[in-house]
Amino acid sequence: MSLKDKIASILFGTKEEPAPEEERYVPPAQESPEPPAGPPEDPAVIKLPGEHPLIQLYGLRRREVGRLPAPRLCLDENGILPEELIRKEKSRFLTGLKNVSNFRLKSTKGGGNRQKKDGEGSDGEPGGLDAFPWLFISADKLYAWVLVFPPTGQGRELTRDILVRALEEQDIAYGVDQRLVDRLSHDEDRYFTLFLIAQGKPAFDGKNGNIVDYFPRVVERLLEVDEYDQVDYAALNLIHNVKEGQEICRLIRPTEGEPGRTVLDQEIPAKSGKAVPLPKGRNTEISEDGDALVALTAGHVEFTGRSFQVKPVLDIPGNVDFSTGNIKFLGDVNIKGDVLTGFTVRAMGSIWVGGVIEAGSTVEAGGDLTVVKGILGDGTTTVRAQRCIFSKYIENATIYVRENLQTDAIINGSIYCDGEVLVRSGRGSIMGGRVWAAEMVSAAAVGSKSECRTSIMLGGLPCTSFERELVRKELKGLEMELERLECQLDSPVKASLISKIRVKLNTAELRLQQLEEDLEDIKEELKGREEDGRLECGVAYAGTEISIGDETVRLRHEERQCIAKMVCGEIVVM
Repeated sequence: MSLKDKIASILFGTKEEPAPEEERYVPPAQESPEPPAGPPEDPAVIKLPGEHPLIQLYGLRRREVGRLPAPRLCLDENGILPEELIRKEKSRFLTGLKNVSNFRLKSTKGGGNRQKKDGEGSDGEPGGLDAFPWLFISADKLYAWVLVFPPTGQGRELTRDILVRALEEQDIAYGVDQRLVDRLSHDEDRYFTLFLIAQGKPAFDGKNGNIVDYFPRVVERLLEVDEYDQVDYAALNLIHNVKEGQEICRLIRPTEGEPGRTVLDQEIPAKSGKAVPLPKGRNTEISEDGDALVALTAGHVEFTGRSFQVKPVLDIPGNVDFSTGNIKFLGDVNIKGDVLTGFTVRAMGSIWVGGVIEAGSTVEAGGDLTVVKGILGDGTTTVRAQRCIFSKYIENATIYVRENLQTDAIINGSIYCDGEVLVRSGRGSIMGGRVWAAEMVSAAAVGSKSECRTSIMLGGLPCTSFERELVRKELKGLEMELERLECQLDSPVKASLISKIRVKLNTAELRLQQLEEDLEDIKEELKGREEDGRLECGVAYAGTEISIGDETVRLRHEERQCIAKMVCGEIVVM
């Protein structure tokens, strides 16, 4: 174009020349070789090239009727279909559309041999083709689309009867959009637009049964980090306790499948979910409703590869050391080896130790405690039992026992016993330290020839008094720690630690108050029971102190085959 022509075009516009009749129509959307950048294209939208037979049919129809909405082909107008389905059906749809469009185009140009009931015109031209609803059914027969080709020549426009007849010929009878059927015959965009006209009902397979575990099947060693970012390697969390009747795992039952229906009104079968059995093992049972596995007894839960089992007795084949970590167990514990220094064993049931409880360790039993080789402490070892303790010997350890204590020897021990202390077998001696028994102390020998200080206390509530002493020591330690922290510079860590210590202080104060109230309540009752406390020994060496209530007697010389008890408010050694 010359410069003169360009100026004239800008000033006066360019007059469009009519396109020749045989020229193919290219829609505006296809004229732009490079569309502007924007959001990603919708995979459900189908764009056709200008030479596609459907575009040619559209051009013929537009020249015949004038203004006509552009073709709109979208498999998922409402955004309800799965993307995978759209990808699979898109190629099938394009193949079918090309075939039917080519056939329609050839029929149009070939003179409309298919329909002649309207007769030929006076100029000898055929009557034309009626509107044709082309129905496309998805491979799974769950969806059906309709694309209506317009009439040509004297052919009939789309009517509801034509559309209904086309549906019946294709056997489409389920999930038909009747509103679309009713309005499509008079819609402005009824031609060259793809509509989803029928939807089936997909089948839903049932879900398989499942097991929800409340205890791990694989035990992992979890290291705990405290507020100082220190790791306690003794706390390995290898034991998982369960209470009697507590659920170990729960069954999620399978669901029934829900059959579907195709647009051809055919049933689509559905599979029901598969059931799974509860992993029932030793000391477990299935609940009455059959949906849970519960423990028959308290103990340790283990998964053996096929089932959960509850072990009421925890067997430790060796020592309690870094290979086992600290033990906290709801059942009984059998330890074949020793409890090494620095480790803790706590059990709701009884504890059996085949070796030694070493210095600096802590052992607490909810039942009986049996130590085959003895307790060898260093003054910091603490052993507790809610029932009886049986030990070969006790040395430099603090012992708390609610019922009776039986051992061969006690050396520099701190014993608190609400029952009887029996030291008759073996050496049968109590040497040094303090033994406080509520009922009786019986030993072959008390004290030593060197007159080491040995204290025997009788009556009262030794265990409750021991707890009170521990709480007082704890309070004193917390108060000292609080004072030390308050002298430090302010920081978030300081505030957090002070808050924790104050909570512990409040708890300890409440506990101490409760213990003192308990002691006060039974003070009068204890006075009457003090006369029941007694010491029986084969020999009591000089230097031995005997206390009953507020009375204390120190032996000045050796006593043999003696009995000490309270008589008329005084301690009598016989």
